[in-house]
Amino acid sequence: MSSTPNICERPCNCSNHHDVRFIVITGGPGAGKTAVLEMAKKVLCDHVVIMPEAASIIFGGGFWRLQSVSARQAAQTAIFHVQVQMEKLVQKERKWAVALCDRGSLDGFAYWTSTDETFWEMTNSSIRNEYAKYLAVIHLRSPTELLGYNQHNPLRIESSIQAVEIDEKIAAVWKDHPNYNIIESTENFLTKAEQALHLITKFIPDCCTEPEV
Repeated sequence: MSSTPNICERPCNCSNHHDVRFIVITGGPGAGKTAVLEMAKKVLCDHVVIMPEAASIIFGGGFWRLQSVSARQAAQTAIFHVQVQMEKLVQKERKWAVALCDRGSLDGFAYWTSTDETFWEMTNSSIRNEYAKYLAVIHLRSPTELLGYNQHNPLRIESSIQAVEIDEKIAAVWKDHPNYNIIESTENFLTKAEQALHLITKFIPDCCTEPEV
C-alpha cells in the first residue's frame, strides 16, 4: 500500500489557489470505483488527488472482520474516523483543487447493524454535516452477475446478491444529497466509466481543465 498521495498525472499550468472540492465516488461492491479512479488519475490534472478507500486501509491493515454486531460497529466507526481525518489532511495541505474520495463518510450506513441514532452517537456527527462536506456524490451502481460482477478483489467477500443489497442501502443514504448522481451498470464497462469521468470533469475548476500551451 502506497504511503504517498495518489495524485493525478497530467501537469497543470494553473497557479490559482483553490479551496478543495470533495467529490464522493461511491457504489456497492464491484461497481468499478477503483477502475474509474485509476482512469481519472491518467486524464485529470495534478491539482486533483485521489483519496484511498478507508475500509481498505482498515481491513487491509488487519482490523478484525467479524460478523457480530459489536465488531461491525467497531469497524465502521474506525472507517468513518479514518475517512474524516484523511479529509482534514487534504484540506490542511492546501495543495489540491479537487479530492476524489473512494467512498464517503456515509457509506458505513450500508454496513451498520443498528438504528440510525446509534450511528450518529458513535460518529458524533449528523447527516446534514456529512452532506455539507461534499460538493457532489457520484454513485456507480453495482452490477449483477450478468453485467460483470466478480470477486477478484481479495477484500471483497459479498456475493452478487449481497452487493446489490448494499448498493441499495448506499443509494438510500446518499439520495437526498443536493448533487447526487447515479450511473447505472452497462454491458460495456467502458461506457459506464466514460459517463463517470464526464461527470467528474464537470466539477474540476475551469482553469485546471484548459489544455496546456
